[in-house]
Amino acid sequence: MTQEKIILPENSVFTSEEVQQFRNETIGCKNVIHLNNAGAGLMPDVVTKAQLDHIQLEAEIGGYEASALRADVIAGFYEQAAFLFNCKPSNIAFTASATDSYTRALSSIPFTKGDIILTDNDDFVSNQIQFISLKKRFGIEIIHIRNAPTGGVDLNDLDEKLNKYRPKLLAITHIPTNSGLVQPVEEIAQIYANYSQKKTDLTWYILDACQSAGQMRLDVKELKCDFLSVTNRKFLRGPRGTGTLYISDRVLAAGMEPMFIDMRGATWTEKNNYSQQPDAKRYEDWEFAYATVIGAKAAIEYCRKIGEDKIWQQVKLLSGLIRTELAIIDKIRVLDRGPELGGLVTFTVEDSDPLVIVNGLLKRKINVVPSYRAFGLIDFDEKKVQWAVRASPHYYNTVNEIEIFVESVKEIVAA
Repeated sequence: MTQEKIILPENSVFTSEEVQQFRNETIGCKNVIHLNNAGAGLMPDVVTKAQLDHIQLEAEIGGYEASALRADVIAGFYEQAAFLFNCKPSNIAFTASATDSYTRALSSIPFTKGDIILTDNDDFVSNQIQFISLKKRFGIEIIHIRNAPTGGVDLNDLDEKLNKYRPKLLAITHIPTNSGLVQPVEEIAQIYANYSQKKTDLTWYILDACQSAGQMRLDVKELKCDFLSVTNRKFLRGPRGTGTLYISDRVLAAGMEPMFIDMRGATWTEKNNYSQQPDAKRYEDWEFAYATVIGAKAAIEYCRKIGEDKIWQQVKLLSGLIRTELAIIDKIRVLDRGPELGGLVTFTVEDSDPLVIVNGLLKRKINVVPSYRAFGLIDFDEKKVQWAVRASPHYYNTVNEIEIFVESVKEIVAA
């Protein structure tokens, strides 16, 4: 692709020179118009190099020896993640994905028959499947919080159901994978905090930040969650196969641990006993791809250098522009609704098929993905659609690219 003058949205928080630098530091920007950051963001070159350098070191001196030699750099991942979420390195565990993070957290909650999981209607599909699995295995009950008329959690209903059911777990997905909805997590945090102060029963709170990490600032002290599950490959622009799990001091003090703790998380002390690690490492496994740990560290550093608040403002500008432009195209219905909308733009096309749109764009070197009813069954049924196309811009995208994307969609729909 030939370089052209960069056009940015009105009120852009970055200058054209800054965006050009982001693009110069990202080799993928030379090859594609990448609007699939909710799937996997384009890695900055520094992230790619960090991984390749460590793989080369492993090849030269051995895998165990390389990780020992780079121990300080590896420890830097925990420090950077702690800065990102405003906690201590001892609260951070490295995992393989957001789902891996979530499963480890979920498995540590001591469910018994009749326990309740209170969750939203826009939860991530894998989370909902895991809840149903727990229902089959342990006889727990799943209760959903009603949606507000404008979309997102009805805060009054959340408050009422917390106090009525005293659930073992409150589970919220900050930004669902199939919608631009941003849940009002600050208000949810306050309701949960007020409830926790009044009730002696313990309710644990998992917040799925799979789509929000790297899009916006996340402060666990403000969010008041017990667990925060994250992937590093999406808006954080880190490697695939990497995730982060925040575990609160409250959880650690309660002695909670994942169901399948291994020799990384515990020490075998007697024939029939072990002692768990005192910190979040009890949620980790022994074996890591250490090149990806180092790559994740580099990605978080890159994000923090740019600034989460600035990233969030730019993502909202770009995604808002896409929604506005798509909404005026005949046969297209933009599906996003909620009190606040983020960087995931979803739309459907009358009398069409998602692969017609996605493959037509791919031929033009534009990356988007399809989303199907099974990915967000409750949400899609409410919207009365079977599928959607998802476009998710990031701060390195430009108005030029959005214009090409919109014109391409028009051509494909009209064909």
